[in-house]
Amino acid sequence: MRAINISNEKKRNAEVGFDAMPRKRGIVMTLPDGREKRNVKFIKSTTELGGLLKTYGDLKKLGEAIIVQDPDVDLEMVGRLVGQTHKLYLTADNEIAYQVNLTQVIHTPDGGEKERKDLAVTENNISKPEAPVLWSGRYFPKKDAIKKFVFTRKYQLRHTSGLTFDFLYDMAKNLQEKDALMYVRAGAKGNEALRLNAGGDFYQGFLEGRVEGERYCLILHLSNMELKPLPAEAKNEGATQ
Repeated sequence: MRAINISNEKKRNAEVGFDAMPRKRGIVMTLPDGREKRNVKFIKSTTELGGLLKTYGDLKKLGEAIIVQDPDVDLEMVGRLVGQTHKLYLTADNEIAYQVNLTQVIHTPDGGEKERKDLAVTENNISKPEAPVLWSGRYFPKKDAIKKFVFTRKYQLRHTSGLTFDFLYDMAKNLQEKDALMYVRAGAKGNEALRLNAGGDFYQGFLEGRVEGERYCLILHLSNMELKPLPAEAKNEGATQ
């Protein structure tokens, strides 16, 4: 379970866990004999056209070799099931690249290259001991938030001890009583969007709380898109068409 350092409205913070809660499908697909289906990976090919052309020179010679020798198919490897894999980068000569420099390319609206620079990979900002995720003090009523933001991800915050249970329960109860989402920010000054993974995208964070008896549910909603009303001129044009 991943960790997030979060503070409450009293600026008291604690490190708690969070994870995604995928919705279980109501329909389960099975094989004809009743067993559940499973996804598998297998080796489709061990060669590629560029490497074969480098060996045989041109397409005509390669075609003749395929008819006689089948150099494009390794009968010992093709079709084998694959377990855990690791990503490897290859050079232009199809050799393993042991040192890779990642580059960020910025394009213009028409697709041209505007700028090329080394890719800067920054760390996440939600689990730093010295800078917990802060309550901004801005409440968004739920009925307004769903009309203003597009929520793309959600994670459930989980307690790691009895003390953090009370900590998160009180936060969830507060939010449920207000029927609102709390806007949260990261960084030492509380002026940064949330970055969950190193080198990942930034998201605006919103906390939703629900309680039922002694149970609670505290959900972190993430959004990277805000819905804005059309300009007055666009509204008028749409009304006249």
